[in-house]
Amino acid sequence: MASGLSDLLSVSIDFETSHLFFPAIIHWLLAGLFALVLVLKVAPFLAAVKRGERTLPIFGESMDVMRFFGTLALIVAYFYLMAVVGDLFPYTGYGFLFVSMGFVLLMSLLYLHVWSRKNLIIVVVNAVVAPSLAWFVLAKLFTITLP
Repeated sequence: MASGLSDLLSVSIDFETSHLFFPAIIHWLLAGLFALVLVLKVAPFLAAVKRGERTLPIFGESMDVMRFFGTLALIVAYFYLMAVVGDLFPYTGYGFLFVSMGFVLLMSLLYLHVWSRKNLIIVVVNAVVAPSLAWFVLAKLFTITLP
């Protein structure tokens, strides 16, 4: 009896494959969620397109060219400049901090519809506070190396 109970309470870990346990669970959860999206959203949308009630978004609607290409350019510049500025201040995370401030500011200005004093103040405060808070939490509290 004691042997059977101790077998139930003992834990054996295979350290060669134990790190694959949670990623496998995440993969199956993501696959399940993807299947749910396909069944619940994409299939009814495609059925409505086939009936003529809806059109495909890439064909039936106009595109905001400035915002689309502006976003692409800002994303490319963000990743490029993060490495460049990070090399100026190695192992401090200032590359992340300074470039993220500029990125958030320019992205917010790109998508800002109503340019008022109040909205511009909100955009500037957000561009300074959000990256600073993320930098403080990641670089200082969790000591994660940032570019």
